[in-house]
Amino acid sequence: MITLKDVQDAEERIRHIAHVTPILQSGQLSKLCGNHLFLKSEHLQKTGSFKIRGASNKVINAVENGGKYVTTASSGNHGQAVSYVANNYGIPATIVVPENVSACKVNAIRAYNGKVEVCGTTSKERLPRAQAIANKENGVYIPPYDDPFVMAGQGTVGLEILNQVENIDAIIVPIGGGGLISGILTAIKETNPKIKVIGVEPYSAKDTYLSLQNKKITAFPATTIADGLRTSQPGDLTFPVLMKYLDDLVLVSEEEIRQAFSFVMERMKQLIEPSSATTIAAAMFNKLNVQDKNIVTVISGGNVDLGKIHQYIGNTM
Repeated sequence: MITLKDVQDAEERIRHIAHVTPILQSGQLSKLCGNHLFLKSEHLQKTGSFKIRGASNKVINAVENGGKYVTTASSGNHGQAVSYVANNYGIPATIVVPENVSACKVNAIRAYNGKVEVCGTTSKERLPRAQAIANKENGVYIPPYDDPFVMAGQGTVGLEILNQVENIDAIIVPIGGGGLISGILTAIKETNPKIKVIGVEPYSAKDTYLSLQNKKITAFPATTIADGLRTSQPGDLTFPVLMKYLDDLVLVSEEEIRQAFSFVMERMKQLIEPSSATTIAAAMFNKLNVQDKNIVTVISGGNVDLGKIHQYIGNTM
């Protein structure tokens, strides 16, 4: 289990790379949700998502320990982040991506001088491949979520929220492999345990939901439009943190994600990923069982393939 000090150390280590992202508000959205809504805008983060935080913390540690080459497996955002940091430190990076990866994410990886290798469609296929490349080439594998340095780096989102918003009642976080929410849980619950942390998954990618129900890691084949949340099961390191600290986990439908995506784009003029829209959907469709509270929704990323936007549009409310 990582600690609050691990997250605080990560904040210092990555300060020169990651942005402190702004908090956005919308009166219309707050009224619609029946709560005072604050959006932690990681879609405005360097490389377009929160992933730069964990990637920076892990890659810097690897370099400090003599690492000269890194690999990772990613549906896109983590790969972009690893490529960016590795390029900054002058070392090569190979990113193993799925066959259905968004073109915009592959283009960004290559723009940061990352080498792209395509492997399968699931995390179970690409993770071992990235590890095998690292072993063969004497490199360092940078896990996308199941690693203490990665988790601690993502937890810096939580520290920033505490400094930016007063009197927080709940923080809503999307769940893929669990790196982001496990880091935020550690930062929040070891600072102010009264603040609720609620996870969100799509119905069609509910592996963590089932794992919590079964009290053991349970795989589930994901088919959601929220491509950043298509991990087939929670991590061995992230899952115990959720078991210990998570207050609740709610599920949203594909149409609810589309409506939230469309509302934020149309009314707030912000382009966010469907993965990010899950937290807005949870608030918009009364999944949180709270009213008239201060709610922070984590907007995890904004790397959207423009050619696929028509697939994400729903009816606005």
